[in-house]
Amino acid sequence: MDEHVDVTIPVEPAVARALASPAQRQAAGRVLSGLLTGGHLPEVLAEAIGDAKREARANGLTDEDIDAELDAWRAERQS
Repeated sequence: MDEHVDVTIPVEPAVARALASPAQRQAAGRVLSGLLTGGHLPEVLAEAIGDAKREARANGLTDEDIDAELDAWRAERQS
């Protein structure tokens, strides 16, 4: 028998609204479980980072701009 455990994770308000549906929560749980236990998380993260960098470059940002934004974000989270 499959065991499931409820966990609490921070998400954006729009995501929280979508997860108000039990069916959406179950689907999201399956996706997250597959990513974390199937060894696909590094691939998915690399693809998401690549997509974000391509979009940033298409909007005129350089790698240095992106690095500066990441540094500022990290500093904010540490305060």
